[in-house]
Amino acid sequence: HVQLVESGGDSVQPGGSLRLSCAVEGFTSRSFSMAWFRRGTGRRAREGVAGFRNDGQTSYGDSVQGRFVISRDSAQNILYLQMNDLRPEDSGMYYCAADAQYWPSTSLLRENLYAYWGQGTQVTVS
Repeated sequence: HVQLVESGGDSVQPGGSLRLSCAVEGFTSRSFSMAWFRRGTGRRAREGVAGFRNDGQTSYGDSVQGRFVISRDSAQNILYLQMNDLRPEDSGMYYCAADAQYWPSTSLLRENLYAYWGQGTQVTVS
């Protein structure tokens, strides 16, 4: 049984930083893709924020490029999202996703490719 649990969401002022964590349990595939998505306040669709592949390839959404960094602790099986220079438009529910497929880097932010999802953690920038 695969379980993804996000944490680290909080309320911060513009310009601040947060680090989100996604603890992954029951997911043992050696080839995988993982990503962070977010749903902005009042929006229906989720936006791809950052993606990570098991070979270290990363991908970022245009709006967070240069401000956010995705990384993974392989020993503890935790996916991180370091968010710097936060803006009000970064507010929303952030979700961790994982899939046992080695997706092309250009596809890492396509949410329909991911089989496993966490429940989300709220980030508010104001």
